[in-house]
Amino acid sequence: MEFTISAGFDPQERAAVAALFWQAFGPKLHILLGPPDKALAFLSAQVNPDFALVARTNDGRLVGLAGFKTSDGALVGGELADLAAIYGWLSTLWRAPLLALIERDLDSGVLLMDGISVDATMQGQGVGTALLNAIKVEALRRGATAIRLDVIDTNPRARALYARQGFEATGTEQLGPLRWIFGFRSSTKMICRLR
Repeated sequence: MEFTISAGFDPQERAAVAALFWQAFGPKLHILLGPPDKALAFLSAQVNPDFALVARTNDGRLVGLAGFKTSDGALVGGELADLAAIYGWLSTLWRAPLLALIERDLDSGVLLMDGISVDATMQGQGVGTALLNAIKVEALRRGATAIRLDVIDTNPRARALYARQGFEATGTEQLGPLRWIFGFRSSTKMICRLR
């Protein structure tokens, strides 16, 4: 099936974007953002089209998402009050510090990938590769000299794709006891130099 890549998404696509994000990252975030109905409500409210590239089929169905983060913002934002609006303040008090642990710092001149997801019906059809190529173009357009991402140890398929696309591993962080919360033991930082 054919698809196209474009920047951003329309307001009526927020729920579809949230669903794609949750499909990819729900296993990692289910304890912190679950249950799924609350996670999808939070994500739908917080996803920012200014930090997203999407893949759509010719009939307009959203089938891929690549989010990124710059000093201006990220695909998924939100403040404490936004979390509390969905989860309540008591629940927010334990969720927020744990979410802060997986927040990644920005490096000057580096576009930080903030997630990539391909609908299960379109996996293996080049959507992920096309999104990565589009992210490279977007990074150059924004003046970045490199792209950084983190890939978890339980996703070897994604790591292989990133390696084929020119990303090199530069270090691995162990989660220690936090692996019981996030469902993975380590994440590997990968960098793709653009210039």
